[in-house]
Amino acid sequence: MTQYRRLYVANATWFFTVNLATRQNNHLLVEQINALRLAFRYVKDRRPFIINAVVIMPDHLHCIWTLPAGDTDFSTRWNLLKGHFSRSIDKGERISQSRISKRERGIWQRRFWAHLITDQDDFNNHVDYIHWNPVKHGYVRKVSEWSYSSFHSYVQQGVYSSDWGYAGEFNIQSGE
Repeated sequence: MTQYRRLYVANATWFFTVNLATRQNNHLLVEQINALRLAFRYVKDRRPFIINAVVIMPDHLHCIWTLPAGDTDFSTRWNLLKGHFSRSIDKGERISQSRISKRERGIWQRRFWAHLITDQDDFNNHVDYIHWNPVKHGYVRKVSEWSYSSFHSYVQQGVYSSDWGYAGEFNIQSGE
């Protein structure tokens, strides 16, 4: 097995993408949004961090976290979050022999994407990406129509106008 290495930096802000194991026709995260919210709270209570931005899609999520000073351990937080969520929902997913032997559920992809935010422009670009994601994937025509996003709190703070992120006549599927 390939040794996978992650960069761990203290006092950092990170962009993450976390996917379900089976993404096709899977709406688990929005169908079980309350269980996912409880999993986030569970982890934040035990290992505090700031969620700077988040979008929950049917089969994946994107978020930006800032860890406390001196803390580099985002991996444990994701492990706790995935585990808590998995234990809180009914079984029924297909589980591979590999996962059975490791006593894992078949809900999440084992790995996740982590990107170290390098400056304010990088942060702003990733926040925009997070909030645009439901439009990009064709779930809504306007960012404001997607409920499972930090976009609405950004509007309340005056960062975005409520009509930011409108696809208009743009063909979402073809990109034209």
